[in-house]
Amino acid sequence: MPQSKIVMPSSTIDNAAPAEEILEMDETCVLVADDDEHTVELVSLYLRRAGYRVETACDGDDTLRKVKETQPALIVLDIMMPGPDGLQICRKLHGRMPILLLTARASDIDRIAGLRLGADDYVTKPFNPDELVARVGAVLRRTTAATGKTTEKVRVGGLTLDADCREARVDEKLLPLTPKEFDLLLAFSHLPNVVLDRDRLLDLAWGTSFYGHRTVDVHVARLREKLSDSGVRIETVWGTGYRLVAEG
Repeated sequence: MPQSKIVMPSSTIDNAAPAEEILEMDETCVLVADDDEHTVELVSLYLRRAGYRVETACDGDDTLRKVKETQPALIVLDIMMPGPDGLQICRKLHGRMPILLLTARASDIDRIAGLRLGADDYVTKPFNPDELVARVGAVLRRTTAATGKTTEKVRVGGLTLDADCREARVDEKLLPLTPKEFDLLLAFSHLPNVVLDRDRLLDLAWGTSFYGHRTVDVHVARLREKLSDSGVRIETVWGTGYRLVAEG
């Protein structure tokens, strides 16, 4: 299988916040299945940085064996693997665990087929590793909300967000956030120090880019007021977007 170039995010690995400052979870296991060693290494690195425990597989048979052995919470699954391919594995595992498809194929037919066979989301190569991590978190939040299982807590500086209770606290003090303000702050908190443009924030917090950029600006302004004296702030990166940073 030819290697696909992976787009590195605007912030480097060295600029990313340490995992202990980002996520606090019971080592949720994610299985990364791809026959491209470089892709597996890069995706695994970013997922571990985000606090996940990562298992890997290099072909279809290895993937099915690792699923049985490790019972992952989610699979990042390449479509074009030797052995049973990604679509065949989707069909076999349908409903057992969430699947995020990873594919170099540009055809809508392949993506639609994967979604119909049980995949929960997809990322097309070339991709941004930060976006993949954000999509993994979004899929896990949706599935855990549906099953009633406890999800992760996200921590940046003195700010802690409980995705299960949908509460944000600064030093144990509850912040009075609207539902959409919480979604937006959670999107920022999953990617601290990373510049996010308005379209990406709409996708992460609203699930669509249908709303205008003004919607993001208004919610950011409200969050800034509520985050005053919290030890974190939302910075404007002119001509690009916003990023959440911890002060001090």
